[in-house]
Amino acid sequence: MSAAPPAPPRPPAKTRKAPVGTLYRGREGMWSWVAHRVTGVAIFFFLLVHVLDTSLVRLSPQDYNDVIGTYKNPIMGLGEAGLVAAIVFHAFNGIRIILVDFWAKGPKYQRVMLWVVIGLFFVTMAGFLPRHLMHVFGGE
Repeated sequence: MSAAPPAPPRPPAKTRKAPVGTLYRGREGMWSWVAHRVTGVAIFFFLLVHVLDTSLVRLSPQDYNDVIGTYKNPIMGLGEAGLVAAIVFHAFNGIRIILVDFWAKGPKYQRVMLWVVIGLFFVTMAGFLPRHLMHVFGGE
């Protein structure tokens, strides 16, 4: 009985390549995946706080007014801008994910669709931010 010939040596880890044809290998798709999860968690916590502070109106209208009064400062105005940015990205990227999952050509065009999402995000935020920041820092 003869032994099988030894397998050729594996190349060093630095020269090995990731499998071709996969969506999530540290490129645009992976960063989109991470950003979608982060924005989803941020939106969840905002909604939790929003439900809690809005429920104060039934318990004590004065406490509700006090809490709402603390939100009227520039730091919270920047937080509102961040919240809008998270919602806008999460919404546009969610549509892209639906297309990747349910459209037959979705995986083929997932990278192009991500760049469309990024473009729509910047266009939407460019329309929102100037007016919002004027309101926050301009006093109107």
